[in-house]
Amino acid sequence: MSVHIVAFGNERGGFSEDDQQRSLIWTYLGRSALVSETDSSLLLNSANYVRNPAFTEYQACVFGNVRLVVHDCPLWDIFESDWYTSRNLIGEADIIVIKYSVNDKSSFQEVKDIYAPLIKKALNHCSVPVIISAVGARQNEVPCTCPLCISDRGSCVTASEGIQLAKELGATYLELHSLNDFYIGKYFGGVLEYYMIQSLNQKSSEKMKKRKKSHKCNGVKPPQLDQPEKMPILKGEASHYDSDLHNLLFCCQCVDVIFYSEDLKEVAEAHRIVLCSISHVFMLLFNVKSPADVQDSSIIRTTQTLFTANQEALFPILNHGSSCNSPVRVIVKDSFFCSCLSDILHFIYSGILSEWFHLLFVF
Repeated sequence: MSVHIVAFGNERGGFSEDDQQRSLIWTYLGRSALVSETDSSLLLNSANYVRNPAFTEYQACVFGNVRLVVHDCPLWDIFESDWYTSRNLIGEADIIVIKYSVNDKSSFQEVKDIYAPLIKKALNHCSVPVIISAVGARQNEVPCTCPLCISDRGSCVTASEGIQLAKELGATYLELHSLNDFYIGKYFGGVLEYYMIQSLNQKSSEKMKKRKKSHKCNGVKPPQLDQPEKMPILKGEASHYDSDLHNLLFCCQCVDVIFYSEDLKEVAEAHRIVLCSISHVFMLLFNVKSPADVQDSSIIRTTQTLFTANQEALFPILNHGSSCNSPVRVIVKDSFFCSCLSDILHFIYSGILSEWFHLLFVF
C-alpha cells in the first residue's frame, strides 16, 4: 500500500539565508519520525529521489511498510507547459500541499487568481485533502502578533488572505514561521500524517469491499426457488405470568407457614421467604438468623412476645412420623395482633407483589 503526496509552489523566499537551500518537503522527510532510519539517510544523502525538469520525486517508507511517494513541483509553470502531467499528478494524489512564501505577494496573487481555480476544477469530483502552508516570518511584521492581523498589507501575504484562499479550496491553513521541529514535525507533520492515516484507512476499506465483491461473484449462486405459499397467521397466547404469580403467593399449595391463635384456631397462611424478606423478626422466628446475629435486642423481645413456633414443625427431621414438607405452625400470643394479622399479611403481600411486577418490567 502507498500514499502519494503532490506539493505545488515555491516557499523558499519565506526563510532566512541559512534556510534558503532547504524546502518544506525535504525538511519534513528528513526529520519525520515516521520515515524509517534507512530511508531517511538515503533521503539526506540525495540517493532516494530522481530529478525531473518540472518536479522532484522523493520516495520513502513510512508506518513501517507503507511506500510514500512525493512529487514536489516548485514551479507553477507546469500547469502551462505540461497540463497533461500536472493533471495526472493531481488525479493520482492522495494529499495536495500548496506552499508559498509570506514575503512574496506577487507569487501568491498568481496562485490565487490563476492556479488555485485550476486545482479546484481538477478536484471537482474528488475528495482529496488540501493543505495550504504559509511559510516564513513576515519581514515587515508590526509589533502586533495576532495571527489574523491585517496591518501588513504591503509586500507580505496576510493571514486573512491565506485563510480566504483555504476557504475557497476547502483546505486546511497552516502558518509555518520556521523549519524547526515544532512547525515541521508537530504542526505541519501532524496534519500531514493525519491525512496519510485517513487515506490508508479509505484504501483499506475499498480493498476489502473489492475483495468481498470478488468472492461474491466467484461463489456458487444459490438456486432460484419459487415463493412459498402464504403462511398462516400465528396468534400468540396471552401471558399467564401475573395469574400464576398470584396463585403462587395466595394459594395454599405452596404455603409453608400457618398462624394460629392461642386457642389453636387457624388465623392465616403465608410463606417464609416473603415474611423473612420484610422483617428480621420472622428471620429470627424461623431460625434464618440466630439471636447472636441480631444486634437489636428489641427485635428479640418482639419475636418472643408475639410468636411461638412449633418446634416439631421447624425441625421435621427430628419428627420421623411427619413429612419434610410440613408447614411451620406459629402461635400468635398477642390477641390484638392476632386480630389484625390477616390485614397485615395482605398489606405485606400487596407490596411484595408490586415490587416483583416492577422488577419484571425493568428486566
